[in-house]
Amino acid sequence: MSTANDKYCLFCEKTENEIPLVQLDYQGRSLWICPQHIPVLIHDPQKLVGMLPGAENMEAG
Repeated sequence: MSTANDKYCLFCEKTENEIPLVQLDYQGRSLWICPQHIPVLIHDPQKLVGMLPGAENMEAG
């Protein structure tokens, strides 16, 4: 598991040493997501409930 200072995908938790990551700035925080899971963020954000604050209120794009 990742530590608080590691950069890791908020969905699959793979680190920047395992896969490229894209930074998200949201609610004053920097979060990371891998390219494989960007479609989840766009098309099915409900799958991020518990991982991304407010995901339950997001609508699919």
